[in-house]
Amino acid sequence: MASYPVNPHDPDDSYLCFWRERHLCTLTTLRPDGTPHVVPVGVTYDPEAGLARVIANKSSTKVRNVQAGGPEGVPVAVCQVDGRRWATLEGRATVSTDPARVAEAVRRYAERYGRTPSPNPSRVVVEIALTSALGHG
Repeated sequence: MASYPVNPHDPDDSYLCFWRERHLCTLTTLRPDGTPHVVPVGVTYDPEAGLARVIANKSSTKVRNVQAGGPEGVPVAVCQVDGRRWATLEGRATVSTDPARVAEAVRRYAERYGRTPSPNPSRVVVEIALTSALGHG
């Protein structure tokens, strides 16, 4: 993976492989005052659906920041780093409480991170409709 922009709906094999490895990521949202809120998260990448997913508690700051954007969502970025390799996915995030969508996000999280999260009735999924991607490695 060289340094370049990537089509988030059709990544090359090395970019996709990097997103399938187990890495801690960050999610960047904007607070109401416009300053960035950056938090560690687990991210799954689904280029076929054009989505990145983050499971979260519905009362978290990241969820509140996304919900503040209304139904159109808000611009966000997720990033992962491993030494000199890095990859970023950008898009518009919305929050879903739909049980099927949350279950799919949990399934993908368990697949990528090798563990199923404990049940959480307050769990939601932040879905990022991808608009761009880039990376270096």
